[in-house]
Amino acid sequence: MAVEYECCETGFFIHIGVIVFLVLFAGLMSGLTLGLMSMSLVDLEVLARSGTPKDRKHAEKILPVVKKQHLLLCTLLICNAAAMEALPIFLDGLVTAWGAILISVTLILLFGEIIPQSVCSRYGLAIGATVAPLVRVLVWVCFPVAFPISKLLDFLLGHGHVALFRRAELKTLVDLHGNEAGKGGELTHDETTIIAGALELTEKTAGDAMTPISETFAIDINAKLDRDLMSLILEKGHSRVPVYYEEPTNIIGLILVKNLLTIHPQDEVPVKTVTIRRIPRVLETLPLYDILNEFQKGHSHMAVVIRRSNKTEEKPVSKPGDLDSVKDVKIDVDGEKPPQEKILKSKRPIHKWKSFPASANNSYRSGSRSKKWTKDMYSDILQIDGNPLPKLPEEEEAVGVITMEDVIEELLQEEIFDETDHHYEDS
Repeated sequence: MAVEYECCETGFFIHIGVIVFLVLFAGLMSGLTLGLMSMSLVDLEVLARSGTPKDRKHAEKILPVVKKQHLLLCTLLICNAAAMEALPIFLDGLVTAWGAILISVTLILLFGEIIPQSVCSRYGLAIGATVAPLVRVLVWVCFPVAFPISKLLDFLLGHGHVALFRRAELKTLVDLHGNEAGKGGELTHDETTIIAGALELTEKTAGDAMTPISETFAIDINAKLDRDLMSLILEKGHSRVPVYYEEPTNIIGLILVKNLLTIHPQDEVPVKTVTIRRIPRVLETLPLYDILNEFQKGHSHMAVVIRRSNKTEEKPVSKPGDLDSVKDVKIDVDGEKPPQEKILKSKRPIHKWKSFPASANNSYRSGSRSKKWTKDMYSDILQIDGNPLPKLPEEEEAVGVITMEDVIEELLQEEIFDETDHHYEDS
C-alpha cells in the first residue's frame, strides 16, 4: 500500500497523534496486566487493613476492580490486542509496509511492553489506583466479549486465586521478616520465636510437653502431713502437689499448698482429710491448643497425661466430673471462687510448680466465668467417704503430668525460670 500522507499535512499529524495514543494505550494495558494481576486479593486486603495510609487508600480503590480477576484480565488483554493490531494500520498510511512493520514492532516492544511493565511492576499499586476509574469504563466497554471468556475461565480454572500461606510457609515468611535475617524486617528475635511457637502449637501434643511421671513429685493420699512431709513439700517449692492412690501412676487429684497453711505438722493430719481437687486426664496425642483451651476454663491448670493401649474412641479432654467419685466431701471455702494462686508446673527434671501470672486476673475479668465456677465448684472437689477411690482403667496408663506453664513454654519456645529455679541452679 502506498504512502497516503506526507509531512506537514493535516492527515499526517492526525495519524501521528493516533499512533502515539495507541502506543501509550497498549503500554498502559500491558503494564496494568502485570501490575494488577500480580497482586492477589489477600495482599490487597492486608494493605487495605494494615498498610500505610497511602497504601490503604490505593488498595481500597483497587480492590473492587480486581475482585473479578478473570474479567479484568480479559478486558486488559482485549484492549491491549486491539491497540497493537490497529497500530500498523495507521503506520501504513505514513510509511511503506516494511517500514510500518519495523516501526510498530519497535514501538510496541519498547514503549508498549518493556518500559510500562518495568514501571508498573514497581509502582503498580499507585498506578492502578490512579487509573481505576478508566479500567472500570473499559470493563463495561469490553463486557460483551470479555464476560463470556471470563466465565469460561472461571469454570475451567476456578473463581479465585487465593494466595494464603501454609503453616510452614508462614513460619518461613515470619523468619524472613526478622531483623536477624538482614532483609529489612522489623520483628525481633523474641517476636519471631513466639509467632513460630504459636504456629507449631497445633502440631505438638501433650506427650511432647509433659513432665514424665517418673520425674513428678506426688504424695500418697494415705500419707500424713507430718513435719517431714511438710518440709519436703516446702523444699520442692510446688504450689500444687499431685495426689496418688496405691501407686504413683494412679494420680487421682491434687492439693493446693496454700490450703496447708493452717495445718500444724504436729497434728499429723492425713492427706485425705484436706481438700483434694480433681485433676483432668488428657490423652498424650491431644494437641496443645486443645489443652490450653481446657486450662482457660479455670477448673484446673494441671492434667494427667494418659496413654491408651487399645483403639478405643478418644475423648478430647475429660471434664472435672469424669473421674469416678463417691459421695460426701469436705468442701473448702477456696473452691467457691476462681483460684487466685499462680498456675504451677514441673520443670524437666521437676523442681517446682511454677506460675503463669495472667490466669488469676483473667478469671476475674469475666463475670460469666466467675458465676460458672461458683455453680460448678462442687464437681471440682474429689469426694471421699471411705469407699474405694478411683483407679485408671486397665487399657489406660498414666505417662506424665502437663501444666499450663508447659504449654506456655512450648509457645515461647523457651524455659521459664523464677527465683526458686535460680536457687536450685546455684546449689
